Amino acid sequence: MKDPVGQFRSKIEGKSLKVAVVGLGYVGLPLAVEYASRGFTTLGIDLDKRKTESVVLGKNYIDDVDDGELAADVRSGKLTAESNYDSIGSCDAVFICVPTPFTPNKEPDISFILSSAKEISKRLQRGQLIVLRSTTFPNTTEGYVLPILEESGLKAGKDFSVAFSPERIDPGNKKFKTKNIPTVVGGIDETSAELAALVVGQSVSEVVKVSSPRVAEMEKLLENIFRSVNIALVNELAQLCDRMGGINIWEVVDAAATKPFGFMPFYPGPGIGGHCILIDPYYLEWLAKAYDFQTNFISLAAEVNESMPFYVRNMIQRELSFKPISFKKARILILGVAFKKDVDDTRHSPALKVMELLLQDGAENISYNDPHVPTAVVGGRTFDSVKLSPRVLKSADCVVITTDHSSYDYESIVRNSRCVIDARNATRNVKDGREKIVLLGDGK
Repeated sequence: MKDPVGQFRSKIEGKSLKVAVVGLGYVGLPLAVEYASRGFTTLGIDLDKRKTESVVLGKNYIDDVDDGELAADVRSGKLTAESNYDSIGSCDAVFICVPTPFTPNKEPDISFILSSAKEISKRLQRGQLIVLRSTTFPNTTEGYVLPILEESGLKAGKDFSVAFSPERIDPGNKKFKTKNIPTVVGGIDETSAELAALVVGQSVSEVVKVSSPRVAEMEKLLENIFRSVNIALVNELAQLCDRMGGINIWEVVDAAATKPFGFMPFYPGPGIGGHCILIDPYYLEWLAKAYDFQTNFISLAAEVNESMPFYVRNMIQRELSFKPISFKKARILILGVAFKKDVDDTRHSPALKVMELLLQDGAENISYNDPHVPTAVVGGRTFDSVKLSPRVLKSADCVVITTDHSSYDYESIVRNSRCVIDARNATRNVKDGREKIVLLGDGK
């Protein structure tokens, strides 16, 4: 390639750079809209025809994407979508934003990355830039994706460029979106790094270049494992406070947070969910074994966090044991099944795990309400969100707050409920009826 950076810069200045985004989920769709909104012709690719058809019609399905912005991008012709890879060869930069789940045995599943790389390889053109954004373990870009791309007969670093640039999406965050989150970039060589930084820089406020894709891949894992470990710390302390009695973990954390240095507050809950924080420790644990290394500290943290839905299940069973009704017949109302507040994302939601455990233990009268999630599937059963009302609250033997959505009226919830198990400290400001509240980690 002759002066690829100069060629890309010219295309960027003339708004003729064509961008492809593979995977139109929580990461890919916001990225595609960002490029299209900045005047770049953008192609979204997803094998799920429901997503591509929605995009083509200008209909949004991701909370973090502005409905009007997406529709305007489609009307202007800057954003389109297809359920195949046929047009990818006409694009200059290709972002891979596909899911990276784990198997039932907690091993990495990068099959979506590999299948995407194979489809791209079949259509790979000289001068293209391929950027992997899916969260994964170190050496995925160079050890897995790059060899597949070179099956095209083209040589990485000579005929095309490759980089890794991890996503930093925080669903529901109104302050930090794709465009104003600093983004890390690591290329397989200096040209790849420069190209990736140049292209990524068109959609974000700041680009941080690192020396290699492996550094960028490990950096992403560190971000999420840092949170996993610290959440596990307070989750374990919450259980200890309950065991000891007389110590409220929420008060403890708030007091510690007054220290102006050396401390960052994290809070307990019914478990962790979403795509990254739960999964990433297992990605690193799996990789470490290849180097005869055990990530004991990290693995223990993941174990603590995954135990929390079981702890909440036990809290529910304990409180119901004090009532003149069997656990089997008790009416249990779950409030919030999204994995975090004010989003519709239920991936690995601890609330759904709590429901699953209750069903396994024989509970027959479980219902839920979530203003963001109209339908949920748990244990093979489909549940519809019930309309929250004083009557519904009063009819429940136990109300469990598993996701602290901002739209909930917690004063009304406590006032109209017989018993409230609060796993999020959502009722912190409720004054009346506190004798009904059983708070995770309150030491009572």
